Amino acid sequence: MNKVKNISIVVPFYNEEENIKNLYHKLKDELEKINISYEIIFIDDGSIDNTYNLMKELAITDNNVKTIKFKFNCGQTAAMQAGFDFAKNEIIIPMDGDLQNDPSDIPRLISKIEEGYDVVSGWRKDRKDKTFSRILPSKIANKVISLIGKVHLHDYGCSLKAYRKDILKNVNLYGEMHRFIPIYASWYGAKVAEIPVTHHPRTKGVSKYGISRTFKVILDLVTIKFLGRYSTKPIYFFGSLSFFSIFLAFLGVIYLLYKWLFLKADKAIIDSPIFIFSVMCVLLSAQFVLMGILAEIQIRTYHESQNKRPYIVESTINVDKEKDVTKD
Repeated sequence: MNKVKNISIVVPFYNEEENIKNLYHKLKDELEKINISYEIIFIDDGSIDNTYNLMKELAITDNNVKTIKFKFNCGQTAAMQAGFDFAKNEIIIPMDGDLQNDPSDIPRLISKIEEGYDVVSGWRKDRKDKTFSRILPSKIANKVISLIGKVHLHDYGCSLKAYRKDILKNVNLYGEMHRFIPIYASWYGAKVAEIPVTHHPRTKGVSKYGISRTFKVILDLVTIKFLGRYSTKPIYFFGSLSFFSIFLAFLGVIYLLYKWLFLKADKAIIDSPIFIFSVMCVLLSAQFVLMGILAEIQIRTYHESQNKRPYIVESTINVDKEKDVTKD
């Protein structure tokens, strides 16, 4: 069993001025207890309140705190990607900045990593959120993601996880895809585990999550499925859609023949507005999905071929200078 020598804590913030100092002190207390080398990376994702100024104060007084300030709001996934890019230690532990994740779970994540796992995911077993707007949709989504991604976890949405840095070298994040890192990692042979973690209700600040996030996750899941199964053989995917379209056309022809032969219809069913509308909806739906997938492939080619990142850094504090190339 290999002991973990150092860790990087990555925390994205967006308008969390009421929580940042409390989280910092909780992290410091916990990290001092376990007596391990660490760095705390705070990312300001374009906050419009006093979040960055508070981050800056902490970084000035504590060299273990590193800050990254975005020029504008780029989203949680981009903020996590920046934290991963700038982290220098062997184990990276991201978490939310709203105090709903508990720093006291960090030693348990580290212990599980030391058992030989590459990814350890937190499971908010006793989740303190609204049942119908957050918990129920999350449970359904987690089952669907587990089924499609073939990595069975109870809680993909929990930000509190532990990763070996080497695993994250193969991962590039876009959209809302930070929650799918265990799936990405499994593609590269990573060993994935899950442990229950504490979850607290939000007491300060305002949640940034809404029902619209669910639709984004669904679209990202479609992309994950495509990249995992068809990225090297897209003709199979497009061919399947083509055969499906032909099958629909075949059904239409059969219906037309039935009306002509048995019902003695004078007009072809193609003249029916309902039939035309249904066919148009099917074709438009297929086109939108294909356009979305092609766009995903193009954006990945654009970013990765030019070594561009999905964020723009305005300033940093206590960050190694050689890492600054990632902000261009």
